[in-house]
Amino acid sequence: MAHPKRKISKTRRDKRRTHLKLKPKTYYLDPVSGEATLYHRVCLESGYYRGRQVTESQEEE
Repeated sequence: MAHPKRKISKTRRDKRRTHLKLKPKTYYLDPVSGEATLYHRVCLESGYYRGRQVTESQEEE
């Protein structure tokens, strides 16, 4: 098993890990219901996806 010859400093270790951070999820406001919805998902309140109604909304049931 490989062992490092010298101790890696905290600065060098953290420089390597700078790209491992999480990004916040992007939301959009549904124009029909005004609900904040994730991209590429059907809005559960109105049943719309990309301007077309694809499912019945929960309010109609």
